[in-house]
Amino acid sequence: MRAALGVVANRFSVELEGTGMWVFEWFGVVSALAGLLLVWGLPLHRLGMTPLVLARATQICLAWMLVQVAGLTVGLASGMSRPGGVLEGFGGSLYIDSLTLVMAALISTLGIVVARFAIRYLDGQPRQAYFFRWFAFTLAAVLSLVLVGDLLSLTLAWIATSTGLHQLLTFHPDRREAVIAARTKFVISRLGDAFLILGLVLTYREFGSWRYDQVFAAVEGVQAAGRSQALVWIAVAYVLGAMTKSAQFPFHSWLPNTMETPTPVSALMHAGVINAGGFLIIRLSPLVAQSTLALDLLALIGAFTALFGALVASTQTSVKRSLAFSTVAQMGFMMLQCGLGAFSAALLHIVAHSAYKAHAFLSSGSVLEAAQSRRVNWRGSERWGHVLVANLAALVIASVMLSIVGYSFGILGTDKPGAIVLSLVMLLALTQLIGSSLTRRSPALVVRALLASCGIVIAYAMSFRVFDLLLAQSVSHSAKSLSPWDALLVGSVMIGFAAMTLLSIRVKSGHSSQWLARLHTHAAAGFYIDVFWRRFIKRLGALPSAL
Repeated sequence: MRAALGVVANRFSVELEGTGMWVFEWFGVVSALAGLLLVWGLPLHRLGMTPLVLARATQICLAWMLVQVAGLTVGLASGMSRPGGVLEGFGGSLYIDSLTLVMAALISTLGIVVARFAIRYLDGQPRQAYFFRWFAFTLAAVLSLVLVGDLLSLTLAWIATSTGLHQLLTFHPDRREAVIAARTKFVISRLGDAFLILGLVLTYREFGSWRYDQVFAAVEGVQAAGRSQALVWIAVAYVLGAMTKSAQFPFHSWLPNTMETPTPVSALMHAGVINAGGFLIIRLSPLVAQSTLALDLLALIGAFTALFGALVASTQTSVKRSLAFSTVAQMGFMMLQCGLGAFSAALLHIVAHSAYKAHAFLSSGSVLEAAQSRRVNWRGSERWGHVLVANLAALVIASVMLSIVGYSFGILGTDKPGAIVLSLVMLLALTQLIGSSLTRRSPALVVRALLASCGIVIAYAMSFRVFDLLLAQSVSHSAKSLSPWDALLVGSVMIGFAAMTLLSIRVKSGHSSQWLARLHTHAAAGFYIDVFWRRFIKRLGALPSAL
């Protein structure tokens, strides 16, 4: 008996690729995923259980996952293991580093909170059990996506995530708008799957492996051998796949049309699933960073999506649609950060946006009222000259504040990827915040705005430093060298954000013109991108509303 146990111990307690981390610790992660899948397949009607059992079981599995994440975090922090431990032999592989642990903790925490909210929100709903089943399945798929250690398993988890989300989007199959949004998402997801599979095939053809550690190790050799052209198209394929998942223009139209789904689904989608594209790029950053074309594509489309989403969001009369387009804008800015090579800043953005959007949807009543009061008033309320002077003064104040704090924390150095563009965006945001208080001519409000701005800059600087240290061995940190084309692209992005800020200031000044009125009309309609997708989906009318 002891000999048999010894064999088992040798089989399952071997150290992971020299990481010093025992396989027994990893069984906790696998058991949490298995538990979520068990919740998905649990036959309640045969066991005589209520849907509440599914909700509680989901929360227990996610709490168990958090325990495992905490244990693995201690292992990494104490030096017991190095990042990138890989476990094979169970039909796939797991890859544990700081990026994995941050995302797993975020998803698990979000799942626990949403499940608790859904218990009351869906109380009495006839399809409550249906929701919790597919909710558990989707969480298992998303957690698998961030935990797996090879591209083949990631692709399967990617497709499974789309499958689970599709079922949640059709929670109300009798609502026409919900079905149209689900069908649109279905088509866009299949396009994303095709790009991801293309990248998968090209990766194996070039490297002969799908494992992260082996692919990342081979990337440097391919680059040194002068065969970087293959890396370009591999990276572009993954970038295009990520864009479809993270609602980048023009693949965004399904997201604002999902307001017919239950609020817990919106919270999970806007705060969780939508981040999958960003995670893919950050995870594959050692590969993607080798392709200037892929990075330029990310920066260009991301910047355009951010500006597009922000403009459309400011014109929406429906506050929920305004929140949805704000998600589009935030995802665009996150992709811009990735395109600039600022992967640590992109992960910080994912975490902060997830926390905000989860709160926004789960406390929809008060948040919607607050958002309504903050919507841009396109009729204006202040004179142009007064607003312009106030914002010029705010620009000077924000520049001094950002310079002092930024250089104190070392986040504005030219060696930081994307430092120039991201600093400008932060500067414009602070200018808007301080400038809006100066136009009110209230000393108390100005003091509060200055304190808030200083607090925001310090909090961001500290958070960025933490995430930069966390991802020190997980992502690419090389600053992107600027070619003439890159310089033109960066300049265009900076001009775009500056123009958006001036437009906002112009609107608030009370100045009205025909071109502003026309812009408002077209922006309120989302520039009619949704019309194209609706017509396209209508031609594919044979698509089912559920898989």
